[in-house]
Amino acid sequence: MINNFKNYDFHNLFFSSRSKNLIEKIILNIALFSFILHLGLIIASQNSLLGLNFSSDLLNNAIVAIYTPFSFILLYEVYLLVYYLPQSFTFYLSKQYEIITLIVFRRFFKDIASFDTSNINLNTVINSQIFYDLIASLILFFIVYLFNRNVIRNKNKKILIENKGLRRFVAQKEFIAALLIPLFFLMALYSFYSWSLGLFSIGNSFQMTDLNQIFFEDFFNILIFVDIIILLLSFFYSQSFHKIIRNSGFIVSTIIIRISFGVTGIINLSLIISALLIGLCVLVIHNLFEEIDNKNDF
Repeated sequence: MINNFKNYDFHNLFFSSRSKNLIEKIILNIALFSFILHLGLIIASQNSLLGLNFSSDLLNNAIVAIYTPFSFILLYEVYLLVYYLPQSFTFYLSKQYEIITLIVFRRFFKDIASFDTSNINLNTVINSQIFYDLIASLILFFIVYLFNRNVIRNKNKKILIENKGLRRFVAQKEFIAALLIPLFFLMALYSFYSWSLGLFSIGNSFQMTDLNQIFFEDFFNILIFVDIIILLLSFFYSQSFHKIIRNSGFIVSTIIIRISFGVTGIINLSLIISALLIGLCVLVIHNLFEEIDNKNDF
């Protein structure tokens, strides 16, 4: 049943090229609408219009409104991660790296609201969390570039057709991806519901310690188990040492990213950068092994 899964309408509903383009347009339109809505709430709150007067950090500064559309762009990246899961485990991991890079970069739009602009000097800027996040974002951006540059994209479709084990493995990943779509959708709805209760609760009694933990902390928890399942399934069609180490290293990288959500400040950024560097190093060494294997084939 799993081998023929991509023939099901449910799979085509989310993973066809037409569906991908449609989902992209929907999410981008929602992102644009959410930006306008968030900006309107900030203006209404600051001017006490319509009886609205909130003290949330997300409603203190108009620049923070950019935070909301960035959140929906991140959700689109989550969809792309699941979309590319059946095609390439390496490219799937690169999407994880893009997501965590966007999360770090997104912090700027939230933290800028609490930044004291009345007393700015060089020491204040350098020692601020905003400065660390921006520097870390640039480092992560460059690591993602190096990682994507080392992704081996020249998949031989003829080998895929002839290798029944590999075909079965792709079908199994398609099945996993189809299960993840509704799961992440329900998680996103629940996270948005919980966040909304905290934002609009009477007396503002509900406090969220870190907005970046909403959805994505549980998201990376699930990715760890998905990575482990893919690693175990890969044993059925390939037992190459360098591929086992590569996939295991990718799991270690994902686990470190998940651990980073439990800490803050420079330690958080150091863990994230370390996670991406581990993934990059593992991929580069794996590609060196691939070159050796290709030379031995001739």
